[in-house]
Amino acid sequence: MEERLQKIISRAGIASRRAAEKLILDGRVFVDGQVVRELGRKCDAARAVISVDGIPICRAERRVYFLLNKPKGFFSTARDERGRRTVLELLPEVKERVYPVGRLDANTEGLLLITNDGALMNGLLHPRYEVEKTYVAKVTGNLTEASLKLLGQGVLLEDGLTAPARVRLLEQGTEVSRVEITIHEGRNRQVRRMFSAVGCDVKALKRVAFAGLGLEGVKRGEYRELSREEVAMLYEIAGMD
Repeated sequence: MEERLQKIISRAGIASRRAAEKLILDGRVFVDGQVVRELGRKCDAARAVISVDGIPICRAERRVYFLLNKPKGFFSTARDERGRRTVLELLPEVKERVYPVGRLDANTEGLLLITNDGALMNGLLHPRYEVEKTYVAKVTGNLTEASLKLLGQGVLLEDGLTAPARVRLLEQGTEVSRVEITIHEGRNRQVRRMFSAVGCDVKALKRVAFAGLGLEGVKRGEYRELSREEVAMLYEIAGMD
């Protein structure tokens, strides 16, 4: 896939995007042995020989992007020292060295992105971009209008006040209620702790959306590759367009 040269240099860890542009303008970047001074130049990092100050950039492994519908019981890590099941076991056909974008705890199911694009991963997880995550929770306890309002305004946890969230009651039951909640922070077990703070216990939790993507057409335990349009959308959301 062809991309702007400064983006390729930045992703390779040589320099920031802005510094990479200066390297190009200063005539310090070569593609296939030819100096490049135009910022609009695009090339395929997997095929072209790109060098900065005479030092070649390693040819990039093909970048891949997958959306996984994670079941419960799998850990969101590439490897587990205790031998527990990881989400990568659900993608046995994928040969690239991939990693989950963020984490869902073992008892949480739903949407998890898997990729080997470290720059995109870092962008999507950076607090600056406030990437939205939507969950559906089945909770027990006294779920009142005041509780829902408090969740939306922000609740005080041991690691500080949570940012405002969007909260919608889907089903009010006598024993179990269903609530949709959208947050943009990424604290450990945040949604569970938020409900606990208002006197509710989460019995089941599922992430149904992340960064504008949903689970439509992907069954539990299955995955699909993202389209180029979806990847471009993620780049925009992560401030990398």
